[in-house]
Parts: sequence; structure tokens; C-alpha cells
Amino acid sequence: MLDSRSRLLRTALGFAALEPTEPELRRLHRWLDSWSGIGHVVAGMACQGYDLELRRYDGQGWRAMFFPSGFEHSLTSHAGSEWAMSPWTAVQAAARDALVRLEAAEAPGRDWTKTNDAPT
Repeated sequence: MLDSRSRLLRTALGFAALEPTEPELRRLHRWLDSWSGIGHVVAGMACQGYDLELRRYDGQGWRAMFFPSGFEHSLTSHAGSEWAMSPWTAVQAAARDALVRLEAAEAPGRDWTKTNDAPT
């Protein structure tokens, strides 16, 4: 279950995915479609326990990947990624992807190593 901050971030990212045809969406895009906008998304995702990896590929596009925080970044079921021509589009879509995956994930199974009532 996502907390209220996560739901707010997911809502803002959802609206940012829409074409800016209305004045409110144009304002949202002016705010998020910039380097400082990337910082806002990264800060919001850090509060959700994610780290960002962002790479530029010689003028051909950007890849953004959000990984669960930690020293070892590996693709897990909660990682989100995206390829796009602009860094902010890649970051926004990767964050959306990670939050959708996090919300859809099932609760972790019981850790039978911490109890004596393992099934027989």
C-alpha cells in the first residue's frame, strides 16, 4: 500500500505524462521538465527508498533507472526504468514504472528462518 506522499508523487507523474494542452498541465511541465524537476522527482523517490541511475547515450537519448536503495543496484521486481530523448521524460517515466511495480507487488512471503513453526 502506497503512503500519501507516494500517491501524490504518482499522481503528479501521471499528469506529467499527459500532453500539456491545458494551462495547468503546461505549468506542471514547466516545473517538472527541467533539471530542477528531475531533482524534485529524485527527492520524492528517495523518500520511497529508491536511488536513481541516469545515463546519456551520445545525443541519442537517456536511460533512467530507479533501484531500491542500497550499495548493490540490481534489477528487481521493484526497479523502474525508461529510455527517452530527454532526461526529465526518462526520469518521470522510470519513477512511474517503479511506483506501479511497488504497488502491484505482493506482500513478501513469510521468512521461515526466524521461527520454529516451519511447515513439515
